[in-house]
Amino acid sequence: MAILDAFDPAHPRDRNWIERIPPAYWILALILLVLPAFAGEFVLYQIMGWSFILGMIALSLMFLAGYGGMVSLAQMSFAGFAGYMVAIFGDSAITAISQGWPWWITIPLALALTVLVATGVGWLAVRTEGIYTIMITLAIAAAFFYFTRQNYDLFNGFSGFNSILPPHLFGVDWRQPVAFYYLALFWAVVAYASVVYLSRAPFGLALQGVRDNPRRMAALGYNVTAHRVAAYAFAGLIAGIGGILFTWQSSQISPGTIGIGPAIDVLVVAVIGGLRHPIGAFLGAFIFVLLKTFAVDVLISLGLSGERFQLLIGLCFLAIVFFSPDGLLGLWERLRERGRRDPLTGRTREERQ
Repeated sequence: MAILDAFDPAHPRDRNWIERIPPAYWILALILLVLPAFAGEFVLYQIMGWSFILGMIALSLMFLAGYGGMVSLAQMSFAGFAGYMVAIFGDSAITAISQGWPWWITIPLALALTVLVATGVGWLAVRTEGIYTIMITLAIAAAFFYFTRQNYDLFNGFSGFNSILPPHLFGVDWRQPVAFYYLALFWAVVAYASVVYLSRAPFGLALQGVRDNPRRMAALGYNVTAHRVAAYAFAGLIAGIGGILFTWQSSQISPGTIGIGPAIDVLVVAVIGGLRHPIGAFLGAFIFVLLKTFAVDVLISLGLSGERFQLLIGLCFLAIVFFSPDGLLGLWERLRERGRRDPLTGRTREERQ
């Protein structure tokens, strides 16, 4: 079985799922666990930590688009909303607004409100299809951006909040590079496993049926609207966890975090990795973070403006979409499939048998 197909939602459900995990996944897990012993703090905190967080937010989009057929540009808004709620109800340098509540109240409340907002957005968005869904979620993202930027009583306007730190639990400072790396890795694995499990659960299979043929699913007695709205709520929860981690990593949240640019970046990340593959969100995030971290320096060393970074990202995005609409993982699968075919007959070994 192909490595990248190990968790393909098209495969039948299998109770012995542990046996179906390819060795490459165990090797990757081992590398990620021991990476702090070899990598520096910059790699752990800035590269890997950011990749895990951005991958989680892109994973929430992948869940909606890949399994539900709904492309949402509001995922970064959900992440930013959770970050703002942590800043407002928890501790920050803006003591005139932040309430200073304990973390065990602040974090669940922030996530609950994020899920509630995502449910409301989903209730509006699922009544549209195609380009109209993209436009309405983009409009919601833009409205939230300008609302936070102009509201000083609740969101502190353009400046936002700073000095937002994770709580000290078990005597660990979770903002230290190694500790934060493992924290982000843990929640990335939880989010990935949740999406994989849910995609093979009855709800996920029904959601994929709604994606493929909503009229037939409705005729079979499934509530199409309810499944789609529930998908938005679940995606909002994943994005909210990523947003809280992102706020802790940067120790601040501001309107610039949830602007139109970051919303588009999440879509780019998800498409680069592949919208049909949960692991693709993290692959796309890792590539995006590497480009954003190092491409500017490379461009400047070549005598070009660092602002051309976005042009570079756009060209990469267009090239990937042109050659493989299913992202890098889809391209890899096509190359592997082509390599397995007999050059004379054009058939694979399985087809010949």
